[in-house]
Amino acid sequence: MDMARLAAEHGLDRVGGRPSLPQYVKQLITRSDFTFTLARYRMQSENERNRLGMLWVLLRPAFSALIYGTVFGVIMQGATARPPDFAPFVIIGVFVLEFFNSSMNGGAKSIISNASLVQSLPFPRIVLPIATVFQNLLNFIPTFIFMAILVMLFGARPSWDWFLFIPLVILFWIFNQGVAFIFARVTVHFRDLSQVTPFISRMIFYTSGVFFDLKVMVEKINPALQPFADWQPLNNVLAIARGILMKDGVIPYDYFWHLAIWAFAIFIFGFVFFWQAEERYGRDE
Repeated sequence: MDMARLAAEHGLDRVGGRPSLPQYVKQLITRSDFTFTLARYRMQSENERNRLGMLWVLLRPAFSALIYGTVFGVIMQGATARPPDFAPFVIIGVFVLEFFNSSMNGGAKSIISNASLVQSLPFPRIVLPIATVFQNLLNFIPTFIFMAILVMLFGARPSWDWFLFIPLVILFWIFNQGVAFIFARVTVHFRDLSQVTPFISRMIFYTSGVFFDLKVMVEKINPALQPFADWQPLNNVLAIARGILMKDGVIPYDYFWHLAIWAFAIFIFGFVFFWQAEERYGRDE
């Protein structure tokens, strides 16, 4: 007897089988409550382990900005090309890149650190990296408010341009989600990558213009590489954020289009890339 045909006649699906892409999207939508609830409760549980709780969402990037600002802005002041308004420049860079780093690192571990959940419950596995990035988005909202307050201490003032942060954060969220999809699958196939991911994020952190103006640096090194600075997605995010928030900042509006292309391209590729390995999650443990 053909068991596959018998199961199909009775409307039974193969356990752990990969649905079609439209069915996969439909399953994901029907489990949206589970996704958002998972993200919210994970955020609460992680912060409740510490005495200061949610306050650490603000303290982590604040301490990082203080340390990096001291090292690169004071100790190494004579050895670096320090941009004007260095303090708010670094604050924006560190706070904004924290969202990317936590999304990439968290996405890389979203499947392998939830092996028991993946093996015991039937649900689209892509829920896990989505919940991880959404959790980081929830953390980023109070972080952004704190970042704006700190920048205001250095002369920035609220304006209508600040509303441009709404499309900026949405595009950044989409981009980070696509990156999380890619790393979530790759680390399932290559477990050692989870140990290397923090070093990759650190390298990206130091080369994306957190402590220097990437366009100015590229101009000094080789002007022919200027398109690299104009299309580097994280530099696009930082340049827009600084143009919006910093006093006398200039908003590079064309970077919105660059970032949009990157965000949707990475998201679509990452989604399909993750879906293609749906049957393997939980079986390579």
